[in-house]
Amino acid sequence: MRRSPLFSGIIYIILGCLFTYFAIEDVTLNGWGFFSYLLVILATFDFGSGLRMIFFYNRYKDKIKK
Repeated sequence: MRRSPLFSGIIYIILGCLFTYFAIEDVTLNGWGFFSYLLVILATFDFGSGLRMIFFYNRYKDKIKK
């Protein structure tokens, strides 16, 4: 069973929010360190992948309707 790109995109966006939350918590406790930067980079990749999947789903859905 295959997952739709919309579902995968939503999962990536949720993970991006989670990594952003952890990065904010880590910065408030310890300041900017290696782990904080790593969490921010992971959040950025997840948000980018999630948005790309959602846009792909919308383009694919519009192409199927035609």
